Amino acid sequence: MKVEFALISGVLAIFGAVSASAAATPTRAPAMQSVLDCRAIADGAQRLACFDKAVGAMAQAEQTGDLVTIDREQRRAVRRQAFGLTLPSLAMFDTGEKADETDRMAVTLARAARNPYGKWIITLDDGAVWRQIDDGELEPAPKPGAKAVIRRAVMGSYLMRIDGQSSIRVHRDN
Repeated sequence: MKVEFALISGVLAIFGAVSASAAATPTRAPAMQSVLDCRAIADGAQRLACFDKAVGAMAQAEQTGDLVTIDREQRRAVRRQAFGLTLPSLAMFDTGEKADETDRMAVTLARAARNPYGKWIITLDDGAVWRQIDDGELEPAPKPGAKAVIRRAVMGSYLMRIDGQSSIRVHRDN
């Protein structure tokens, strides 16, 4: 009986955490929502007046920094720069993307060196630093300019495959 109660309590805690994180999902900016709400007005003159007012407010919000607009390429640049960092608030930049586009990234190495424990510290051409967290070997040693693919793995880690060698498990440091 105690085991069943503990199991049910655990499941309820998980559902509570999931619903809390769903509630934290960002909603549409009020300035944008005002523009969209104007579409529901049937009368053409009133709808135009609503659009004029809402677009004016949107322009003002963008000028003051209360509203920031970005296009798909800017969003992809943010995702690329943040790839490997644990920042749940950046999940909004994944909207409209295929899972494959958000789960892997092709990169170029700027340098690779071993730390005192024999693990690889790899710096990419964009300045991101990745640290090896498994005991995998890379032979030959990676060189600057080498091409690699980093993909999401389990438990917050990532797999890096450099120039077709076996993958090593890595974690982003910065």
